[in-house]
Amino acid sequence: MTAALCDRAASTAAREHGIPLNVLQAISRVETGRLQQGVLQPWPWAVNMEGEGRWFENADAARAYVFKHFKAGARSFDVGCFQINYLWHGDAFRSIDAMFDPLLNARYAAKFLKELYQEFDDWPAAAGAYHSRTPRYARSYTARFSTVRDALALRHDQHDPPSNMLVSDIVNPPFIGRGSGAMGSLVPIGPNPLTEAPVRPAFVALN
Repeated sequence: MTAALCDRAASTAAREHGIPLNVLQAISRVETGRLQQGVLQPWPWAVNMEGEGRWFENADAARAYVFKHFKAGARSFDVGCFQINYLWHGDAFRSIDAMFDPLLNARYAAKFLKELYQEFDDWPAAAGAYHSRTPRYARSYTARFSTVRDALALRHDQHDPPSNMLVSDIVNPPFIGRGSGAMGSLVPIGPNPLTEAPVRPAFVALN
């Protein structure tokens, strides 16, 4: 199952970096959450291209879309389970293909989150900073993150896997794909007025 690629990668990265698993699971859902038959799932083949978010059915389609825009000059785009920004973090990967790899994507996100946690000593605050250093954007993201994380914890208590998290578990679900989403995460430390915006458009699915 495609969505499980993100959760498996999150599990490995969380273990390697000493991060609560539901922190990474929540972020992947806030970043790329896609509703399928009423179930919110993370999506590895998600791309936000300079403010326009899209889900793709497979890796080849997602990569082809990115390469097309890259050749046309695009550099500020987010890819993968954790929506890592190429402009600011592409140098950490050997290629754009590598950025799409769910495990490499998750490991980089986990490393960055761990650094933020060491700074803030609080996972919700670290999640907010993962998204933005601008306080109002970070607060909005933190609220969404906390809502999703709480729903994941509830499902865990009920012995249901996180992939079974229903939209009904969440009050006013704030996910990308159901209205206004958040701008791509893993942007530079400190606000960047050229790339930072309060919201980004909802993702659209491309079959």
